[in-house]
Amino acid sequence: MTQSLGAILLVMALLGGALFLLKKRGAATFSMPRLPRMSAAPREMEVLERVTLAPQHALHLVRVGDRRLLVATTPSSCQVISQGERA
Repeated sequence: MTQSLGAILLVMALLGGALFLLKKRGAATFSMPRLPRMSAAPREMEVLERVTLAPQHALHLVRVGDRRLLVATTPSSCQVISQGERA
């Protein structure tokens, strides 16, 4: 029993370490499921989607009110690429 439990813990630790390294290099994305908000007021700003281009470069689709913004981020800057009305 102890040997089986130890083997399971070792495999879980190895999988967690591999996920950590892949996420650190930008090769994997992982996020916990979000719980629904309890407040009745709608959110004014929301990240709709994120695409990793390189380990420290990404595109973010953000909703602000009725507008959608495409934002590019790098370690040293953040730039709005496109603006549009909500469809």
